Amino acid sequence: MKIVIPGGTGQVGAVLKRALDAAGHEVLILTRRPRREGEVQWDGKTLGPWTAAVDGSDVVINLAGRTVSCRYTAANLQEMMDSRVDSTRFVGAAIADAARPPRVWLQMSTATVYAHRFDAPNDEATGVIGGAEPGVPNYWAYSVEIAKAWEQAQQQAETLATRKVALRSAMVMSPDPGGVFAVLLGLARLGLGGPVAGGAQYVSWIHEHDFVRAVEFLIDRDDIAGPVNLAAPHPLPQRAFMRTLRSAWGVPVGLPATKWMAEVGAFALRSDTELLLKSRRVVPGRLAQAGFDFQYPKWPQAADELVRRVRKRVGGGSPARR
Repeated sequence: MKIVIPGGTGQVGAVLKRALDAAGHEVLILTRRPRREGEVQWDGKTLGPWTAAVDGSDVVINLAGRTVSCRYTAANLQEMMDSRVDSTRFVGAAIADAARPPRVWLQMSTATVYAHRFDAPNDEATGVIGGAEPGVPNYWAYSVEIAKAWEQAQQQAETLATRKVALRSAMVMSPDPGGVFAVLLGLARLGLGGPVAGGAQYVSWIHEHDFVRAVEFLIDRDDIAGPVNLAAPHPLPQRAFMRTLRSAWGVPVGLPATKWMAEVGAFALRSDTELLLKSRRVVPGRLAQAGFDFQYPKWPQAADELVRRVRKRVGGGSPARR
């Protein structure tokens, strides 16, 4: 197939491109700064010559949007909103104008759309959309508004011949440098990977192999449209999540952190505590109903596999005795 990936130069785009190239597909990346073969320039804000890549393609997977790994200032939050909504609108316009539109448009979304909660998991049918939870910072609600506007921009696009799927993705765990797994493993290796603010908040995640397999599954399933949760079926509290990661690497102790300590650490990393403190208890209801089989449904086996690949890359040897 010919697959076009707007915003595909980040870690998730690299994971997808690597797998789709290996499967024999033609993959084109739309990026603001093309540097290599197979990359096409676009700005995510206007129509232009890049639309020729969409016309005649089989699949569009839009990943464009400002990274969430930043301080959640008013300016950064607005840029997150604008970059996601604008790029989605123009991808939709390109598809609508195409003489031969793609048969499916997979649009990145986020599991952050669901409420901060501990009592029950969120699937697509019964999950609670966030934004009205008592006692959480006001800007958490704005993160939900970003997610809702992102999906609405896809829904409103007049692409009648193209099936549309919104990928409500949890954190994609990959051993590649620079991603969320690398950050969490780095903390664990330093002995800092203990419970944060008690550690009861849930972590939803998906192994990179299952993310790719789910994307391929959704491309093939013409009967599935609308929001789909891309998350492993067994989210777990942050304290258990990090304890398992420490065990996979062979680190016996992880120092706990209070909420204010997390604030200091997030400031030092130029990130935000919402990524650590919001309870994302998300499960893949529609994927499970459709018969998708996770290769890594539980975190211990996923963490072990990811750690093995990191050790192989860095020459770290065998894990310490647990």
